[in-house]
Amino acid sequence: MDIFNFIFLTVAAGVAGFVDSIVGGGGLILVPSLFTAYPSTIPATLLGTNKGASVWGTAFASWAYSRKINLPVKGLLLGAFFAIIGSFTGAWCVTQISATVFKAALPIILLALLIYTLIKKELGQIHAPRFNTRGELIRLSIIGILIGFYDGFFGPGTGSFFVFILVRWLGFDFLHASAGAKIMNTASNSAALLLFAMNGYVWWHVAIPLAIANVFGSFLGTRLAISKGAGFIRYFFILVVTVLIIKTSYDFIWAQVFK
Repeated sequence: MDIFNFIFLTVAAGVAGFVDSIVGGGGLILVPSLFTAYPSTIPATLLGTNKGASVWGTAFASWAYSRKINLPVKGLLLGAFFAIIGSFTGAWCVTQISATVFKAALPIILLALLIYTLIKKELGQIHAPRFNTRGELIRLSIIGILIGFYDGFFGPGTGSFFVFILVRWLGFDFLHASAGAKIMNTASNSAALLLFAMNGYVWWHVAIPLAIANVFGSFLGTRLAISKGAGFIRYFFILVVTVLIIKTSYDFIWAQVFK
């Protein structure tokens, strides 16, 4: 890695860690940066290197949030376990069938999610879990396996999907949802990283310095999110989902025009 790419990717990894720690979406920054820095490298290696760098920032955010916020850790760990199963299953399925349907549907799903969040101004402002312990365990398991499958099969916006569903279905506010999402997202990312690493698709000499920058960005992001609270995270969520809609729409249209 030459000095220019090192500086460019280190900054990108730090910003990605910052964004991802608040509401997810760090892949919007680091993945395109890796493709820009290494345009002739096969995608699997760059995606694996991204996971090798970003999983540590997500793990750090999980730890930092859990120290400051009261979370249903038992339920979230169960959800994380099912997220691993879902992620492995999704990664296997993508080797068998095309992800084209996901690519076409994703901007529409994200737009619906954005419109709902904008209309429901009170959404995620108050932390009021809707279910008892058993009900929460069951629902977190379902969330883990479904979004974990999506993460392994396709991936963009996984953290944002975790946050939205925890807010909408379980009654979390945006701060608790963002914190809980990190635990399950760390699990699904770890499963994907393991698959990439087992097949030799991780450049560890690139991933390790980027991981350090990613953790630093995550440190700053979690401190800001905890200090500013649910209202700030809601606005940040709207911003990230808007960018996701633009990015995924552009990617799909570009693929159809130039396929």
